Amino acid sequence: MQTKRVVVTGIGCLTPLGNNLQDYWQNLIDGVSGADMITLFDASKFRTRFACEVKGFDPTDYMDRKDARKIDRFTQLAIAASVQAMEDAGLNKENVDPDRSGVVLGSGIGGLITFQNEVIDFAKGDGTPRFNPFFIPKMILDIAPGQVSMRHNLRGPNFSTVSACASSTHAIITSLDLLRLGKADIMLTGGSEAVISEAGIGGFNAMKAMSERNDDPKTASRPYDKDRDGFVMGEAGAIIILETLDHALARGAKIYCEVAGGGATADAHHITAPHPEGLGAQNVMLDALKDADMKLEEIDYINTHGTSTPLGDIAEVKAIVNVFGEHAYKLNISATKSMTGHCLGAAGAIEAVASIMAVVHDLVPPTINHFTDDENLDPKLNFTFNKAQKRLVNAALSNTFGFGGHNAAVIVKKYIP
Repeated sequence: MQTKRVVVTGIGCLTPLGNNLQDYWQNLIDGVSGADMITLFDASKFRTRFACEVKGFDPTDYMDRKDARKIDRFTQLAIAASVQAMEDAGLNKENVDPDRSGVVLGSGIGGLITFQNEVIDFAKGDGTPRFNPFFIPKMILDIAPGQVSMRHNLRGPNFSTVSACASSTHAIITSLDLLRLGKADIMLTGGSEAVISEAGIGGFNAMKAMSERNDDPKTASRPYDKDRDGFVMGEAGAIIILETLDHALARGAKIYCEVAGGGATADAHHITAPHPEGLGAQNVMLDALKDADMKLEEIDYINTHGTSTPLGDIAEVKAIVNVFGEHAYKLNISATKSMTGHCLGAAGAIEAVASIMAVVHDLVPPTINHFTDDENLDPKLNFTFNKAQKRLVNAALSNTFGFGGHNAAVIVKKYIP
């Protein structure tokens, strides 16, 4: 069956590197670290006391104070990103067909802060169940796309995808398929996450998954460095507006790039550890290439999952070499989590934005914080260490992997009429 071409026409994002697309991209290519000591709660007794927070975010810039109190921070970030994206795309309630426009967003955990605070408040009491009536609607994962749809009157497909750190990439792929199949003309997609809290930091500390480099937080996220010691927690919200090409052209929309295809696989190996040979990662990249009907030689840049964990970085690099062979040495590879930290369910969305901008500007953002080569990684590969590199980027692939063995990859390429 012939499917429709899909393009990107709007972007909105709030990240540890800036609260709009322009600031985010500039800080990415400048190699700025978004890590600093935690301000969202008192982390003085925690093993990790730093994170990549969204800084200076005021939800009342996007909604009134009463509405802001009724929603969790992860939903606030999603709404703010949606407002930016709609404005960027030149869309509003007057020029959008609500029944042909939808929202699919990913989040790995959702309203953890709300859940934590409500349970703590209950535990402090005498056992009498006194809960906020907005407790459940604030916490549930699907509320972010629901709130975004209500904000913009979008009555098309509307739901969440949940696959840990692959969640928002799965949301993008799902939205791509809905548009290809003619189920909608416009989709708002991406994701949000906000779990920098006692429960979030404490839980990941208990797993020994995060860096504990409290004396030097800005260099703590160091993918592919020999001395990496775990990921740095981040938070973010990013929404990408996808449209069928026909619809975008008919309204004279600005087009950033084309979404060529996506892939989804499972490791079927371990609840948290990647397959040691990167089998699932190999398969997801091959699946994305097949879906995009592209040859591996057409990929110029890979935005890797690259979390700065000892096992994960090596497994993904093995997968890249196994899939791309000799072409792997012609690629630029970079891990933007070295700057943003790991934004969990929002990671795929902000990294898809980085990939889109690399295609638009022919500029690859760096992997910062590289100090010592890891002898387990091929030194002939171009990891784009420490400085952005100018090169032709016709097509970029973005990988995201999640606990449970979930793998997702999406390919974006230059739009050619």
